Amino acid sequence: MEQRQLGTRQVGAIGLGTMSFGGIFGPTDETTSLACLDAAADRGISHLDTANIYGMGVSEQILGKWGRQDIHLATKCAIVSGPPREVRNDEPYIRQCLEESLRRLKRDHIDLYYIHRRQPAIPVEDLAGTMAKLVQEGKIGGYGLSEIAPATLRRAHAEHPVTAVQSEFSLWTRLPQLGLIQACKDLGVAFVAFSPLARGMLGRAPLKRDFRAGIDFRDTNPRFVEPNFSANLAVIAPFRALCADRGWTVAGAALGWVLAQGDHIIPIPGTRTADHLGDWDPAPLTAADIAEIDRILPPGFAHGDRYGDHQMAFIERYC
Repeated sequence: MEQRQLGTRQVGAIGLGTMSFGGIFGPTDETTSLACLDAAADRGISHLDTANIYGMGVSEQILGKWGRQDIHLATKCAIVSGPPREVRNDEPYIRQCLEESLRRLKRDHIDLYYIHRRQPAIPVEDLAGTMAKLVQEGKIGGYGLSEIAPATLRRAHAEHPVTAVQSEFSLWTRLPQLGLIQACKDLGVAFVAFSPLARGMLGRAPLKRDFRAGIDFRDTNPRFVEPNFSANLAVIAPFRALCADRGWTVAGAALGWVLAQGDHIIPIPGTRTADHLGDWDPAPLTAADIAEIDRILPPGFAHGDRYGDHQMAFIERYC
């Protein structure tokens, strides 16, 4: 697999997001998740991404049981599930969450530690100072920020260098191209793209509207409720036809497009089954291919917002 820079290390250009290990998209089990991790490592995936709230620790526990210490590992803190849902960036809470994650992951060091969401009441310079202490103490290799504005990145980076910024980025979510991806490039910060396969919409087969209520959060996500869901399937259908005509997997073409947007971008598609990993080999896109994809799926093509209003509360908006 192609390698890309993430902090001081080179990792596979495609990582693995493990949110689904915690049951966010439907039932899962430990055996299936462990088999997926083995298959991912066999395919050259060397960067894994999790968070303390994925299954309220379940995803981290599975990674801890898997036990591979040679894999570059990222986890996150800051979201307090509640109710009520809130965000905390104070140093005591960050330290508490870090120690809990280390226990679940069975590690004494985390390669990359993200602040999952920013708490506006705490200056980002103070937050960066807290993360710098953890780096200096050897608890973490570097720190990252998620769903932030370019201005926040610049302020934090000036206090202590940021290793990575993570935001949703895919063919149907392109806001980061309006400043954030460029700011990361300018500062030498990796941009980690989560949900690069549009939460399954750009997967092997067209999704069906059979999400489990109360389990799969897509059941109430604006892009997956009617009439938006059917409209999005219709818009994406010609892209699927293009992939079939060119001999690409849909996921491979979508990942190839993301990778082509910058050599500092590392997409982290998620799955809980090893079977899907075989679809992820990036399509060898030419400039003409990318232009054709952008014609079929132009910026802003998606029907509906990427999150409900309650989930947008702590996401920084900058355009």
